[in-house]
Amino acid sequence: MLDAARLYLRYIGISFRAQMQYRASFVMTSVGQFMVTAIEFLGIWALFHRFGSLEEWSLAEVALFYGMVDVAFAIADATSRGFDMFGAMVKSGEFDRLLLRPRSTILQLAGQELTLRRVGRFSQGLAILLWAAWTLQVAWTPAKVALMLFAIAGGACLFSGLFVLQATMAFWTTETLEIVNTVTYGGVETARFPLTIYHPWFRRFFTFVVPLACINYFPAHAILDRADPLGTPAAFHWAAPAVGIAFLLATFQLWHFGVRHYRSTGS
Repeated sequence: MLDAARLYLRYIGISFRAQMQYRASFVMTSVGQFMVTAIEFLGIWALFHRFGSLEEWSLAEVALFYGMVDVAFAIADATSRGFDMFGAMVKSGEFDRLLLRPRSTILQLAGQELTLRRVGRFSQGLAILLWAAWTLQVAWTPAKVALMLFAIAGGACLFSGLFVLQATMAFWTTETLEIVNTVTYGGVETARFPLTIYHPWFRRFFTFVVPLACINYFPAHAILDRADPLGTPAAFHWAAPAVGIAFLLATFQLWHFGVRHYRSTGS
C-alpha cells in the first residue's frame, strides 16, 4: 500500500512538471474555468435577486450546497482524467499495455494525469463556500469543520466512482456512454440546490441510486443546525458522507469484474 502511494505521487509529480512546461496556458485555462463557473453562480444570484428565496432556502444557504459540491467535483475531475478518457484506450488497444505492467490498472489510470487547470473550478467553489460560511455566520466547531472536510472527501469519492463506472462500461460498449455524464456533470447541477425542491422520484434516485444527497444535502443540515424536512435523523447527517466512499469502493469491484471480462480489440 505504501509502495503504491509512493508510485502515485511520482505519477503526480511527472504530470505536474509536464503541465508546468506551458505555464501561460495553465494560467489562462485555469482563469477561464474560474470565470465560466463564476458565470454559473451569477445565474443563481439572478434567480434569488428576482424571487428572494427558493422555498425556505436563502441564497447563502444554496451557496453552501454549491460550494461543497463544486469543490468535491473539482477534486474528482482533476484526479480521474484517466478514467474519463478510458474509452479511447480500449478502442486503440492501449489498455493492453497497462495490463502487461505489474501494477494495478486503477493506480495506473488514476496517476495518468492530474488535471491542474481544474484549480480554477476548485478555487471558485471554495470562494463561494467561504462566502456562504461567512454570510450564514456558522459556528465552526471542530466537529463541523471535520464534517465539512468529510463531506468534500465523500463527494470527491462519489464523483470519482461515477468516472470509474463510466470507464467500466467501456469494456462492453467500447465507447463510454454519455448517459453517465447526466449523473456526473448533470449531478453537479442537481446537488447545487436543496433536495426538497425536486419531485419525490427524483429525490429517491439521487439518494438511493446515485447518492448525491449524502455528500452535501444531509451534511449541510448538520452544519446549519437545521432539521431535515424529509424527516431523516440528525445522526445520519453526520455519517452520510461515508456513503460516497462506499460508492467508490463498490465501483472498484465492478471495475475488477470488467477487467476480468475484457477482450482486446486486437489493435
